[in-house]
Amino acid sequence: MAGIVSPETPRAYLLDLDGTLYAGGAAVPGAAETLQRLRRQQTPFRLVTNTTSRSRSGIVARLAGYGIDVSEREVFTATLAGAEAAHAAGFTKVAPFVPEPALEDLQGLNLVGGTSRGRGGGPPDAVLLGDMAEGWTFELLQQAFEYLMSGAAAIALSRDRYWLKDERLTLDAGPFVAALEFATGKEFTVAGKPSSAFYAAALASLGLTPSRATAMVGDDLWSDVAGAQRAGLQGWLVQTGKFRESVLRESGIVPDRIIGSVAAVE
Repeated sequence: MAGIVSPETPRAYLLDLDGTLYAGGAAVPGAAETLQRLRRQQTPFRLVTNTTSRSRSGIVARLAGYGIDVSEREVFTATLAGAEAAHAAGFTKVAPFVPEPALEDLQGLNLVGGTSRGRGGGPPDAVLLGDMAEGWTFELLQQAFEYLMSGAAAIALSRDRYWLKDERLTLDAGPFVAALEFATGKEFTVAGKPSSAFYAAALASLGLTPSRATAMVGDDLWSDVAGAQRAGLQGWLVQTGKFRESVLRESGIVPDRIIGSVAAVE
């Protein structure tokens, strides 16, 4: 595509999951082989995701079901990043608005309200908001609103706009984050992609620091491409998952490289 910069060959990769390694309930062809090839070449990589519907162990199990074998240490999630952000800020009591399976990755925090079913008691220091999908109710939004208006800090695991589910573009966490920001006048701190801190933490787990020697590969223009570029990485766009040529044209975002799928990563 005209205007795409020819980047240097990356020496490490961050790879998105949903829409990149798998889509439509199946592995993207060549995804498992790509990870095997990177391991053989001893090319460092991490699988990074804003998905909050599962714990890290649940993600590993899901990938295994798709024929993609990974270890937990190879996966870095927005939920884990959110927990780290809460700990770093000195918050001990957190109201989690994430699907219940993801609560497993919030160990060490005192969970209050939200989807924790009232464990912990007392007002929270912070609201931790992820993708609840169909789990959102007016009652849960109202509860998050009241916590924020009472002084709780605001942490979003992501503010992605939408994702691809069953061949439909489906609202992600971002619209709900925006709604609560509008209602409360508070700005959420984003723990997951496209936060530069998220990319730095993922690379730190590999003993690396952000640079153009690493490419982020994913299907989200804002989180995976533009976010990575702002963090000093290359941003590669795959033409799988929620990729839409019309959205790319209108976005004004210029990926460092556009590839047909993750199978093209070498």
